[in-house]
Amino acid sequence: MSLGRRTFLRAVGVTAVGAAAAACSPSNPGQPPVVTVTSPPTPVPPPTSAVPSGPPDWNALRSRVSGGLVLPGESGFDSARHVFNPLFDGRKPAAVAKCAKPEDVQACVSAAAGRVPIAARSGGHSYGGYSAPEGGLVVDVGSMSTVDVQGDKVVIGAGARLKEVYAALDKAGRCLPAGSCPTVGIAGLTLGGGIGVLSRKYGLTCDHLVSAQVVTADGKLRTASADSEPDLYWALRGGGGGNFGIVTSFTFSTDPAPNVTVFSLHFPAGAADDVLGAWQSWLPAAPPELWANLVISGGSPVQSRVGGCFVGSGGALAPLLDDLVARTGARPTSRTSKAVDYGGAMKYFSGSENRQSFVASSRIIDKPLGDPAKLTSLVAGHKGMDLLIDGLGGAVGTPAPTDTAFWHRKALASVQIYSPASAQNARAATTSVADVVSGLAAIGVGGGYVNYLDPALPDWMTAYYGDNVTRLKQVAKTYDPNKVFGFAQGITP
Repeated sequence: MSLGRRTFLRAVGVTAVGAAAAACSPSNPGQPPVVTVTSPPTPVPPPTSAVPSGPPDWNALRSRVSGGLVLPGESGFDSARHVFNPLFDGRKPAAVAKCAKPEDVQACVSAAAGRVPIAARSGGHSYGGYSAPEGGLVVDVGSMSTVDVQGDKVVIGAGARLKEVYAALDKAGRCLPAGSCPTVGIAGLTLGGGIGVLSRKYGLTCDHLVSAQVVTADGKLRTASADSEPDLYWALRGGGGGNFGIVTSFTFSTDPAPNVTVFSLHFPAGAADDVLGAWQSWLPAAPPELWANLVISGGSPVQSRVGGCFVGSGGALAPLLDDLVARTGARPTSRTSKAVDYGGAMKYFSGSENRQSFVASSRIIDKPLGDPAKLTSLVAGHKGMDLLIDGLGGAVGTPAPTDTAFWHRKALASVQIYSPASAQNARAATTSVADVVSGLAAIGVGGGYVNYLDPALPDWMTAYYGDNVTRLKQVAKTYDPNKVFGFAQGITP
């Protein structure tokens, strides 16, 4: 989530279970009750035959996938295999299956399980590049993108991207809290939790998940809900894309679409320490109708800006912004606000749909920092790098950390370390991001958001999932005992 140059939400759906999401560059310069279920899951029966060997029969699979199968050397393969970040263009999967219905996904799992890696993709975004597995099968569910609003519910295909979701919801006068980047997939976003600009008011995207249709490792299509496969349902709400199966569709509850006031404040160079100190005490005390993030931009000197949205009128927002300015002791160089409807708010935060090269990581700020300067100083001299600090709290913290698989319920904010990169300077950008991440660890900022996947993150399982790891591993043992959906940061028994 970001204001200014990056969009605020970049959920990543890695191998299997749905979509993906990643960084976008906004064109708008002014941007900015879940119940724990403990009943036993339905067991997945063990395989009745020996583990298969050798590659899949691609020709046989081609005849079973309604959207077609593309192999290396065939027309369209290069475009089909590419993900959002060009830095991963060197990845060469063995095949890309274009799935148009759940039966296509079932055919893919049955053909490839135990033979090659399997990775589902819709949005195509990927921090770690896992949605383009070397030598594996990409299960592209992008064609499964229908958005069907049914009263206060909406049924969304796993291939839908946020621009399609928001268009349908806005037309129906309904709201689902989610991300902003138009090409982010609803699947990866939901499965990792789903932080967004309306999260403090309405909760995470996964908090609105009523049920999901999932193809599990045995090739069966299951319904995961509070009453059916409840442990799988628990795991899908924050357990990360790439684990447990491939989701083909989601059913969400929705809210009436609100009217929103969006805002942006730019502060003078050198004020970042005071702005961070003020922001981290101001936002938790604010009503849940207010969401705000803080962008700290590297360079000499360090720059800062605050932006976000308020569910309500500009008149009610103004004193809240006055309070922030007073706390900073700095006069903003610009201050803007604008009343918009729900659809307008999503367009305001929307970013570019173009592919982008970047290096990034994430951490979680659990509580206010004692010395904000220790954080802001980390990006001094790192021109082009942003720390995207996205506020949590409000409705995000209403469920307990164990009510869903999303662990960071009580955190103050997520922080994304984002640096543009190219093939020529990727190594230098990677080193710079690693240096900042090390600095964050030194001041006690740890953890990580699974939708900002980082292949280099130490103790990644605990960082993403905290004390929920044990239960997640048990779910993996039940539904994927043979690690059909296993990958480098996948949850396995």
